[in-house]
Amino acid sequence: MSDEQIRQIAFYGKGGIGKSTTSQNTIAGMAELGQRVMIVGCDPKADSTRLMLHSKAQTTVLHLAAELGAVEDVELEQVLLTGYRDVRCVESGGPEPGVGCAGRGIITAINFLEENGAYEDLDFVSYDVLGDVVCGGFAMPIREGKAQEIYIVTSGEMMAMYAANNIARGVLKYAHSGGVRLGGLICNSRKCDRELELIETLAARLNTQMLHFVPRDNIVQHAELRRMTVIEYAPDSQQAEEYRTLAKKIIDNKNLTIPTPISMDELEDLLVEFGILGGEEEYQKAIQESVKAPALV
Repeated sequence: MSDEQIRQIAFYGKGGIGKSTTSQNTIAGMAELGQRVMIVGCDPKADSTRLMLHSKAQTTVLHLAAELGAVEDVELEQVLLTGYRDVRCVESGGPEPGVGCAGRGIITAINFLEENGAYEDLDFVSYDVLGDVVCGGFAMPIREGKAQEIYIVTSGEMMAMYAANNIARGVLKYAHSGGVRLGGLICNSRKCDRELELIETLAARLNTQMLHFVPRDNIVQHAELRRMTVIEYAPDSQQAEEYRTLAKKIIDNKNLTIPTPISMDELEDLLVEFGILGGEEEYQKAIQESVKAPALV
């Protein structure tokens, strides 16, 4: 399969939304369905592949490059590991906190992987991107035209929706120059009131689809404690079936759109309409008390 035929996808979402867990479980399902997949972890925590490799964190491209003196001294087999169902696993890594832009690790890692033939014989490359840092580097898979399909992991919580809208704005910014498209919203349920209906409505406003509603189940945590995906830990469980369904939906997805992000006023109106917020005062208070949501620049 040539580079042109590889589908390059990226998972974005508010920090703590369960993005890495959702992406790894989904990719396990894709691999089970015969897809050849490589995960490129783009989070400095280097936790985008831990469930695939049954490890705390793998050695990152940037860390090894720093140890050896230059990225040119790194060998592909030192940073490209094979995980569950032959999924290829790479972590870009990042600098120590407060030292430089971690986004540069993504740029360095992707260039290294491309130059060393890591993208050969693949159906999918999946980028797991830190979604709540305001830094141009984290938009790199979108800005450089690497990731062509963006999937936003969200929930019915206000700040998760606020983040999803901001990420949609980032996708729109590069949609015409880079050809990136929004593949849909994935609702990682927090059991909020009217959550399914709310995310379906948000998806419609953003000119996309709610690709799948992933129910909340403690079996996910049980699997994570053993550093495994649910599909490997409990293959016959209903939750494993949910991830398999999501995996098939991504494989079959043809509904790739240019998003239409909404204004803050429209988002507030939507939350008020669903009874999540009482009005402007409560909304502003919630914004002030919450962490800054992502902005792709």
